[in-house]
Amino acid sequence: MSRKDGPEDKYHGVGIIFFILGLGTLLPWNFFITAIPYFQYRLKTVEPEERFLIINDSDVRSASLNISEVQIEDKFNFNNWMTLLAQLPLLLCTLLNSFLYQCIPDKVRITGSMFAILGLFMITAILVKVEMSAQSFFDVTMTTIWFINAFCAILQGSLFGLLGLFPQNYSSLFLSGQGMAGTFAALAMLLSMSMLQ
Repeated sequence: MSRKDGPEDKYHGVGIIFFILGLGTLLPWNFFITAIPYFQYRLKTVEPEERFLIINDSDVRSASLNISEVQIEDKFNFNNWMTLLAQLPLLLCTLLNSFLYQCIPDKVRITGSMFAILGLFMITAILVKVEMSAQSFFDVTMTTIWFINAFCAILQGSLFGLLGLFPQNYSSLFLSGQGMAGTFAALAMLLSMSMLQ
């Protein structure tokens, strides 16, 4: 089947699927970069003299004002490490994907990487409720960033290979989905921040 002789997509289902898949390839990275204030808060090590006891409701309000005024020191260099540990596996796994496509079928690469990304995001979501030291949280977060981006590279490369079999308009829908990922992540962050108010 050539690209121009593809079956008719009467209800635009295939186009919607490719748009959602495009959204899913860059959404993990965009979720991490929009959540930087959360990560900085979790990685802030509080000195003993900075801790204070909250006694009543008026103290809670003044304490929240004091916390927002504190300058957060980035002793872990979170942004630098996050960028490095996200881009390096993208490069390596994109190169690896050039060889994997001959050995591992598309279906396995696509579904396997999607389930792996979902599992790693579940770990990241669970960490919100888990108390741990800043160093342990940093180590686990960097590990998940590494593997999420590795699987995203395999997913993205596999989907671009699959897109080559379809008419050109599906490629533009896929790329539009990737472009929408940043907007979607920013809206999710704004929604979560408005729920805290």
